[in-house]
Amino acid sequence: MKELLRTNDLVLISAVEATLSDSGIEIFVADQFMSAMEGSLGFLPRRVLVCDEDARAARKALLEAGFARELLDV
Repeated sequence: MKELLRTNDLVLISAVEATLSDSGIEIFVADQFMSAMEGSLGFLPRRVLVCDEDARAARKALLEAGFARELLDV
């Protein structure tokens, strides 16, 4: 799995998921329940991951959709 971005912004995660879904790419959001384990503080970022073989297409789709600033430089 390749990490595309880290964020606490649930709206951004939803927009990224919708964008990639339109491209036929599934995502996995890691660490989404960690804040509950740490007392619901919400400061722990969630990681958006895709399968290795989808990483290039996912980055391209997100760049075209205007999410360049949010992507990790990998």
